[in-house]
Amino acid sequence: MNPTLPIAIIGAGPVGLAAAAHLTERKQPFVVLESGGTVASAIESWQHVKLFSTWQYNLDRAAQRLLESQDEAGNVQWERPRATQLPTGRELIDVYLAPLAAHPAIAPHLRVRHRVTAITRASITGGSFDKTRTTDREAKPFLVRFTAPNGEGELLARAVIDATGTWHSPNPVGRSGIPAVGEAAAREQATVTAPIPDPLGAERARFAGKRILVLGSGHSAATTLIALGRLRQREPSTEILWGIRGIAGANRLFGGGAADELPARGQLGVSLRRLVDSGAATLLEGVSVTALTVEAGSAPHPLTVGLADGRTLQVDLLVPATGFRPDHSITSELRLALDHPTEAPSALGSLIAPEFHSCGTVPAHGAAALAHPDSDFYTVGAKSYGRAPTFLLATGYEQVRSVAAELSGDSEAARAVHLSLPQTGVCSAG
Repeated sequence: MNPTLPIAIIGAGPVGLAAAAHLTERKQPFVVLESGGTVASAIESWQHVKLFSTWQYNLDRAAQRLLESQDEAGNVQWERPRATQLPTGRELIDVYLAPLAAHPAIAPHLRVRHRVTAITRASITGGSFDKTRTTDREAKPFLVRFTAPNGEGELLARAVIDATGTWHSPNPVGRSGIPAVGEAAAREQATVTAPIPDPLGAERARFAGKRILVLGSGHSAATTLIALGRLRQREPSTEILWGIRGIAGANRLFGGGAADELPARGQLGVSLRRLVDSGAATLLEGVSVTALTVEAGSAPHPLTVGLADGRTLQVDLLVPATGFRPDHSITSELRLALDHPTEAPSALGSLIAPEFHSCGTVPAHGAAALAHPDSDFYTVGAKSYGRAPTFLLATGYEQVRSVAAELSGDSEAARAVHLSLPQTGVCSAG
């Protein structure tokens, strides 16, 4: 493989930019391709949300070292935020990610508005090398196809780090992993909202005084429900329904409370329990959605939610806090090894299965667990967790530290993985 070819990093979110910082330290050529108009464009969608993890878990060490390095005048331009503060999504971008992307070691290699559409192998001389070709496959570079403002383009890379995340491929509202009948139309007519809306800010007028169903039982659902509870205090006519697909279990729904090693995460559950116990939100079990029907202008509520047990719910808006899944379509010409249940890299799937891991019990892992049969291709960040919902940025930072070491020829450092995740205080997903 030609060592002068760059390593292609797909995605300029926190983990993708951390990969760039680690490759910078190891003096490896790289290029970062970001589909959005700015770095961390997915975070822009939930910039109003305050993270439950403090800055100490949200800063990558190589990125910090880069930001704290002196400029030509001997000055340090970046000020590290206080480790114990909880940033919002907006602050994560403004205080950390935007300055990192603007650093002279990264900025020249960052290309925004470059959406990757396909990744395959190719011969440097131009020969074809699709998934079926095996002979000398490892010696062939990757061909990365993208669309940009000036049209389509391609580049060759000696390795690829896929840090595209999962934000743009949310799970459907419908049961059993497929969209409900009528779901596409309901989304087009905006009765199904974004996964994490902003009812206290930019979307207040949209939510105030409405009957809202929040579907889901994870942290995104809790964040939205608590925000709606605050909205209801100011707009008492607002009705809040909380739908979960299974049967309510206190540990699963409300978390570990004071036993959670991230206090803000524990407080989410405490506040959510208070919201339900007070009657401000109505908890509904067995909400397995089969159909969504929109009747514009109908009274009193335009969206009818049909359930598998024959019940129907009449609401104005449905918030789909149902999680996300990876989109592997751009790698259809690569040889990937994926765990069938989670769609994570096969070596990682059993370590993160959401049925068994909910306490920070995922062991440290790096390049070896993130690799695929097509050598030098790695899935990292939230996408590496597939459909598992328990990803923390600290996990992604250790992943890319290991991957950067492996791609730099330092296999010993790549194998020496260390990760200490804060416990949730809930030791069963049941």
